Amino acid sequence: INTTPLCFSINSQLFRHNHTITPAYFSAVFSALGLSSNLFALVVLAKTFHHTKSRSRSSFLLFLGGLVLTDFMGLLVTGSIVVSFHITHFNWRQLDPHCHFCNFMGMSMVFYGLCPLLLGATMAVERFVGINRPFARSTTMSNSRACLKVAMVWVTAGCISLLPLAGLGSYRLQFPGSWCFLNISSRPLDMTFGLIFSLVGLLSLALSFLLNTVSVITLLRVCCGKDSAQRRRDYEVEMMVQLILIMTIASVCWCPLLVFIAQTVLSGSELDVQHLLLWLRFATGNQILDPWVYILFRRAVLKRIAPKMDWSRGSIVSLYPTISTSFRKFTRASLGGTLDRLDHVRPNPDKARQEDMPPHVLDATAPLNSI
Repeated sequence: INTTPLCFSINSQLFRHNHTITPAYFSAVFSALGLSSNLFALVVLAKTFHHTKSRSRSSFLLFLGGLVLTDFMGLLVTGSIVVSFHITHFNWRQLDPHCHFCNFMGMSMVFYGLCPLLLGATMAVERFVGINRPFARSTTMSNSRACLKVAMVWVTAGCISLLPLAGLGSYRLQFPGSWCFLNISSRPLDMTFGLIFSLVGLLSLALSFLLNTVSVITLLRVCCGKDSAQRRRDYEVEMMVQLILIMTIASVCWCPLLVFIAQTVLSGSELDVQHLLLWLRFATGNQILDPWVYILFRRAVLKRIAPKMDWSRGSIVSLYPTISTSFRKFTRASLGGTLDRLDHVRPNPDKARQEDMPPHVLDATAPLNSI
């Protein structure tokens, strides 16, 4: 009778003595850099949130704070286990004969992997509603509701990570023996869980891309449109830039691993452990890069980098008439049907278009029209 625990039922002899693949100093430096970056970002976010009066911005900061806190805890939990293994070379079979510790780490890897992707999609939905339906959002969104949605994301990711304990899939010790993760195999239950993990992550990234694209187009219309009321849109632009960078980093870091898992389980091919380890390192890089998006891409930092630039404008692009005109043409081409219907409603479309442009833009483009 085979009494080997399920998480050790793979051929662990291949990596039992191979402790030089990921040296202790590399794991320690990687974890320390990520923890310090996320901790610094949390402090900056807390100070900014304390001085923020805008409801939409405070809600966005809460979502961003939930993302940074998740990254911090993910590095703290998984990083401490990996670093401890490389320093002590503990024996998994003796330390964890019933796979409780391995299951805990596998759950942590899945939970802290899905949370940033789900939070990114949730932030994209909030920005989409805030930009395209601002009045509807202003009456329903509050800081407590933002915290509730962050908690719902954590619960969702937690429920998915618990599926192997309910019999759907399993967690296994992975090469080089320092970490546990979902078992990537062609077995029906393992295949199902692997596809759930991959598809949830990929769909979150796809939803973020779609909604952020629409939000950017809408925001460009607002920035390049009517300016008589002098509405400040600098914070909207700042939040949108940060959200796009978060989405880009998540896509670059996570897509290779998610596609690799889906491709492996669907093709039924043998697991390539070297590529798995490579793409996993790509994915964990997301936890280090996320906090720097907010640390570096803030108006306060950009003002110090370019102090001569007028950062108090409602729209940076409005400082450059040619860019403003190009953006107007781009958004009109992208949303042509809607704008054409608006022109039929207006009594004088040409005059309305001129009124939509800020005065300083009209002055700057006047000499060009006369040439």
